[in-house]
Amino acid sequence: MKKKILPLVLTLGIAASLAVPYAGYAASTTDKIDQQLTQLKKQKAQAQQKANDAQNQITKVQSEKDQTTKDMKTLLDQVNEASKKLANLNEQIDQVSGTLEDNAKQLDEAVARVESRDQMLKSRVRLMYMNGFVSYMDVLLSATSFSDFLNRIEALKAIVNQDKVVLESNKKDKETVAQKKVETEQQLEKVKTLYTDADALRDDLQAKEKAKEVKIASLTKQEKVLEDISEESDKQITQIAKQEADLQEKKRAASNTKSPFTYAGGKLGYPLAVQAPITSDFTNRINPITGRAESHKGIDLGAPKGTEIRAAENGSVIYASWMNGYGNCIIVNHGNGLWTVYGHIMNDGTYVKVGDVVKRGQKIAGVGSTGQSTGNHLHFEVRVNEVPTDPKPFLR
Repeated sequence: MKKKILPLVLTLGIAASLAVPYAGYAASTTDKIDQQLTQLKKQKAQAQQKANDAQNQITKVQSEKDQTTKDMKTLLDQVNEASKKLANLNEQIDQVSGTLEDNAKQLDEAVARVESRDQMLKSRVRLMYMNGFVSYMDVLLSATSFSDFLNRIEALKAIVNQDKVVLESNKKDKETVAQKKVETEQQLEKVKTLYTDADALRDDLQAKEKAKEVKIASLTKQEKVLEDISEESDKQITQIAKQEADLQEKKRAASNTKSPFTYAGGKLGYPLAVQAPITSDFTNRINPITGRAESHKGIDLGAPKGTEIRAAENGSVIYASWMNGYGNCIIVNHGNGLWTVYGHIMNDGTYVKVGDVVKRGQKIAGVGSTGQSTGNHLHFEVRVNEVPTDPKPFLR
């Protein structure tokens, strides 16, 4: 009996002695993995801070750009108003110029009338000179009868009155036309001054408008640089998340812990509590926010704010924070290279954190419109080995 027990004890002892080094190796491996995970956590925090800083700057630049665009629109309206005013002043100048031409014609006509009357008076004086000067008294005293005397008085009155009318008409014509000419010239000068002022205002407004255009171009360029920085940070965060997931798998393997999930193929669960229309498909499109051509990496499902977002499959949350255009975002690793992404989650609508293990159909967030979004919807992505893939075949 003793002979049988002795070999068994020796065997168990050898096994124990072998197990101790393995356990030590496993512990050492998990310790190293934990150290790597700690380092990655720091790197991810730094990348996240860089992305957040870039996003804050983008928000400021966009706000300044929006305000500058509004200012430019106001300036453009003022330029258009100034142009209308100039067109109106041009018409006034044409009208006043026409009036000035009419006045010039009236002045010429008046001058002609004055010359005609002057000529008549000169003819009379010349006639009197040629025939000898006869005074009004001589004319009256040479009357042959009382009746002739009266007739001569009336004739002399008529001549005097005619001369008086001629002189007064000449004076009135000259004064009226001269006054009208002065008034018209003053009006023309006034309109021309208004035109010069309006033209200067329009030039000033156009210069300001041009300056705003230059500023918007500069802000757009700045915005693009910041978006590139933010996008690069997001890529870095995603890469770190993948490294973390890989290390977690190694850690489970080292400690002989079975993975709580492994995607084995098949259809995914619907990512919303209700069926929703696809408002933007997995395709190339013009980004409704930036206006630039891009590849839409998932599908947009239109749904009211707060609609329950559900995990499409069992998995582990490897990202749950803000991500550039995605806004509040969750990424779930389902194993075997399959990830699902949930974007534009409402503020305070993320119900899981990094490291959480989620089950298919579990509520993980609420629909919102954060990030680059024009309305409440879920941006849903499926990534196979990190490559965005059309989600529709996975859901049918």
